[in-house]
Amino acid sequence: MIVGIVGLPLSGKTTLFNALTGGSVAVDKFMGGKRETHRAVVNVPDERLERLAEIFQPRKVTPATVEYVDMAPVQREGGSRSGLDDEFLGYIRTLDELLIVLRAFEDEAVPHPLGDVDPVRDFDELMAEFLLSDLAIVENRIARLEKTAHKTKNEEELFELELLSRFRTVLEENKPLRVLELAPEEEKVVRGYAFLTLKPTLVVVNIGEQDLGQEEAWLDRFADVMAVPDTRVTAVCAQIEAEIAQLDPEDARAFLEDMNLKEPARLRLIRDSYELLGLVNFFTAGEKEVRAWTIRRGTRAKEAAGVIHSDLERGFIRAEVVPYEDLVRLGSFARCREEGVLRLEGKDYVVRDGDVITVRFGV
Repeated sequence: MIVGIVGLPLSGKTTLFNALTGGSVAVDKFMGGKRETHRAVVNVPDERLERLAEIFQPRKVTPATVEYVDMAPVQREGGSRSGLDDEFLGYIRTLDELLIVLRAFEDEAVPHPLGDVDPVRDFDELMAEFLLSDLAIVENRIARLEKTAHKTKNEEELFELELLSRFRTVLEENKPLRVLELAPEEEKVVRGYAFLTLKPTLVVVNIGEQDLGQEEAWLDRFADVMAVPDTRVTAVCAQIEAEIAQLDPEDARAFLEDMNLKEPARLRLIRDSYELLGLVNFFTAGEKEVRAWTIRRGTRAKEAAGVIHSDLERGFIRAEVVPYEDLVRLGSFARCREEGVLRLEGKDYVVRDGDVITVRFGV
């Protein structure tokens, strides 16, 4: 999973990147508009993995990971939208999810580039950029299809033309493509375009410390945004969270208690990303290694085996499956087998979150 952090200059997106990754990237590096990025791979905290490690005492424990990419800021020049360059657009189209940071904090020492702080306006600015980018792709493709589809009567091209015409209508209404409910065959047709407004989107309203406890008031301003499918909005004080990320666990717990915070925001944001992308974790466990693997919800056993190694998918015979709860309760695969909770599943079994799987294969 690769999540791109996007925002206007001085929105606090690099501070949030530090909060998510425990990094210490200087927050002034993007003020000059450089097209550079920072990236970091973060372990996904999972108490289930820790518990399995206690049971199996493996030589190696490997958690699932998420990669965060702190993109260069979306720049405006001369008070008007300058447009996004092709390199920037091409890169963010490769991302699995967009994390949009909106500034809601006041700081006289760091004036907002648009003059005043208005996160709703900033969101509209960014969405306008993404909508225009998607619309340009749709219109260019429609123009090419209209020259050939009706002449050749190619069914696939006619299907794509009708679908993209629907896309154009939605985009011209200033709505993201996420509002559309697409059938699997429609998703397949447009997957290669990697439309920005079709990507799962996590919106982070970056509030000041004085607004902690007032998060709901900020979120109320984004009720329309939260109603869009595959979209989540949350409020975070990135500055406080970046400070927490630099502390050792004991000091971090004390800090959270002092600030009346239940947990670091990074845990909540990782959960939000998993849910937006429809991801679940399954596990493999043994004396050599206990490992978490991330898959899409609905993935079948044979495909899940391929996530571990292509040989396992190619030579898949069956999967031995134990629910995490049963394995922890009974303490070993042997006891699970004795109690009848270890199941043999075929290639079409849909893997569930928390399944502990042993793949049997032959090549």
